[in-house]
Order: sequence, then structure tokens, then C-alpha cells
Amino acid sequence: MKSELEFFDVKSRSKFKSVDWRIETREAKGKKRFFAVAKVPGAAHEAWRIVKEDFAKANA
Repeated sequence: MKSELEFFDVKSRSKFKSVDWRIETREAKGKKRFFAVAKVPGAAHEAWRIVKEDFAKANA
């Protein structure tokens, strides 16, 4: 079971918690970055949160 993570919605400037998220990997400045991505409740966009590599691999 996925743990509950707290995200910040930049558009509405509000925090929310979600257990429905996925792990995304992006490369920036030659390094891999790991993100948890969740859909913002009541909106069509997503919120991204940076997570540690260990967390990403454990929850992939």
C-alpha cells in the first residue's frame, strides 16, 4: 500500500494529501531526478513533488 504524501498545488497555493500518486523519472543536468506526481483534487492539472531515489525505487 502506498503511503500518504503531501503535495503543494502552485496554481491554487494550497496543500493537499494523496495516496493516489505515481513515480516519474526525469533527467536534469546529467542526473536522474525522481518525482511523485498526483492529480490535484477538483482540477485538471497535476502536482509534482521531488522524492529521494531510495523512496522512488521502493515505491516503483
